[in-house]
Amino acid sequence: MDKKPKKKLLSKWVRIAVEGATCDKRTIERQWIEQMADTYSPKVYGARINLEHLKGILPDGPFQRYGDVAMVKKEEIAEDGPLKGKLALLARLAPTDSLVEMNRKGQKVYTSVEVDPKFADTGKAYLVGLAVTDDPASLGTEMLSFCASAQSNPLAARKRSPENIFSVAEEIELEFEEVEESSGESLFTRIKALLSKKQNHDDQQRDDVHLAVEEVATFCSEQVDQIRAELSELQTQHQQLQADYSTLKTQLAKQPATPSRQPATGGNTDLKTDC
Repeated sequence: MDKKPKKKLLSKWVRIAVEGATCDKRTIERQWIEQMADTYSPKVYGARINLEHLKGILPDGPFQRYGDVAMVKKEEIAEDGPLKGKLALLARLAPTDSLVEMNRKGQKVYTSVEVDPKFADTGKAYLVGLAVTDDPASLGTEMLSFCASAQSNPLAARKRSPENIFSVAEEIELEFEEVEESSGESLFTRIKALLSKKQNHDDQQRDDVHLAVEEVATFCSEQVDQIRAELSELQTQHQQLQADYSTLKTQLAKQPATPSRQPATGGNTDLKTDC
């Protein structure tokens, strides 16, 4: 039985960060945008989409992962306005069904990137996470002033590393298109990337194990659904064959076991003696 390639949604290019202010009273430097655009690769370290920079460990919990950043690029803003001339980071997102549904309902329409200014042993900035949020003020102006005056950063517990920073939230409008994906090869690539990359922090290692488990669980669930669909089709075909067999058996049972011989036709068969 032929297997159709699995299709997934992929967003069009959306702006997820711009050089400038962050929630940590720091700025996203222009060269960071350039470095993230040049170095990002899901095969090295895939940035996953989370809720409000909170990262749960349960695949069905409220703070599960909501997709992945598939690819990024840099682009200078040309539109007139306060951001004209600034360098922006654009991304294409591979969302889960939950994120698509939230976006259709007008929920979690802003994004905030998590940047590691010196990722692993590269010494360059790298995109390590992307959060979706409802209110840009929660990661923008109001949170910015609170972070500036607080003795300890209230966002610190949400970071993968203390040196990481969160950007001011950017509003996005997600438009998706379907792309084909080979599920087996994709799973192998994602798991290999998660488990083989270099790490600096124990918490990152634990997160990667959780991500690997989630990938395996998702893949297995998809395979089970596919097997169930194929099994259902086979059962339907079997039931049809069984019905056809029963019909034929009934018809044959109505036929007489020994067909009666038709009487011979023709002239008189009496023997006559010529005397």
